Amino acid sequence: MRALDRVSLTVAAGELVAVAGPSGSGKSTLLHLIGTLDKPTTGTVRVTGLDAAALGDRQLSALRAARIGFVFQQFFLAEHQTALGNVADGLLYAGIRRADRSRLAADALERVGLARKAAARATQLSGGERQRVAIARAIAGRPPVVLADEPTGNLDSATGAAILSLLEELNTAGTTIIIITHDHAVAARTRRRIEMLDGHITADTSPVPIDGGRTRGSSPGGRPARSRPGQEGPS
Repeated sequence: MRALDRVSLTVAAGELVAVAGPSGSGKSTLLHLIGTLDKPTTGTVRVTGLDAAALGDRQLSALRAARIGFVFQQFFLAEHQTALGNVADGLLYAGIRRADRSRLAADALERVGLARKAAARATQLSGGERQRVAIARAIAGRPPVVLADEPTGNLDSATGAAILSLLEELNTAGTTIIIITHDHAVAARTRRRIEMLDGHITADTSPVPIDGGRTRGSSPGGRPARSRPGQEGPS
């Protein structure tokens, strides 16, 4: 069985998108392809116009460092590092000087409302604060795309709602946000919702352009979205 089968997806700059589906539906594989963490066996993945398959390992690392921010359910913070240090360390692979890393990290913590916690270690932070640090790390280099994999999965409902509000604010400021989730309440907060099952896109709530400039779309009830062989990321 293929993890993804004949999936075609384009996410435009500035969109706020949720990719929803049960475990094993293919949504995490899709995220790994969009994030260039995996390569497709067939098809094309383009990120901000660049064909990932045409890039070498060093170029892919540079692409991820400069153009994609990652937020994960597990936070992945260095436990005994300060919040500022965790965010600044995320800029190491972007080739940014140490002094500039600290400045950008401080700016990112301020954007997520944690400037006063910059000197606190990860072990001193609540779950919601840890996720805010993880988001600050993802956006410190001001990437055009942020991929969030179950960003509220380890949080209570109130804290999770606050994290979603923060992602919405970042989107309003111009960042493309793609949220992977199994929680339909989370998906319902986004303007575009893509449903996946058994490696296929089964629904897409946004209109899809067709011939003559008209549009068609998929209803939340499961009308199939337009697809063609291959996989595509944000362009």
